[in-house]
Amino acid sequence: MSVLRHSFEPALRNRVERHLANFDRIGLAETHPDLRPAGVALIITGDEEGRACFYITRRPAHMKRHSRQWALPGGRVDEGETEIEAALRETDEEIGLKIDPADVLGQLDDFPTRSGFRMSPVVCWAEPGQTVRPNPDEVERVHLVPLDELEKPEVPVLRDIPESDRPVLSIPMLGTLIHSPTAAVLYQMREVALAGRGTRVAHYEQPVFAWK
Repeated sequence: MSVLRHSFEPALRNRVERHLANFDRIGLAETHPDLRPAGVALIITGDEEGRACFYITRRPAHMKRHSRQWALPGGRVDEGETEIEAALRETDEEIGLKIDPADVLGQLDDFPTRSGFRMSPVVCWAEPGQTVRPNPDEVERVHLVPLDELEKPEVPVLRDIPESDRPVLSIPMLGTLIHSPTAAVLYQMREVALAGRGTRVAHYEQPVFAWK
């Protein structure tokens, strides 16, 4: 029987909040002004077994861009919004989950995507009980994945591609491989928020299909 490493409890929230407060995050607004700002939410919640989990979505096939790709709730920043406000708004719009600003635990490094966005990951806490309602225009499926999945010895998977001199970072999960940028952000959450390590991930590559 496997040992549960991450239970959904106040001690986990305190640890994540402390690690993020001590993390010197790197923003890219000044160095990459050409990238469009976007906020994504890394939502830590609990399941019926008391496991700490996070939400990940699968985009529907009919979307013009990034169809059928795995993603975190989030999207581009509207005029007058911050990245945090955008991440919380998009989470509500995409999966019907309302996050109180007081439950934002901190932020990870900005990640420059090949598709032209400056992705700002926002780590949030959500008490169980809300009913998730995927918006079919933006989300095909929502999965609740235990944080322990990020601790498996095969995480991360690194592979070279001929189109770049940087390795692609992926995470085996849900019977498939989740690729960067989503995988890179999840990996940094493991390293920084859960373990308190100052690991950087912006240098990792994304698969070619995500470049458009």
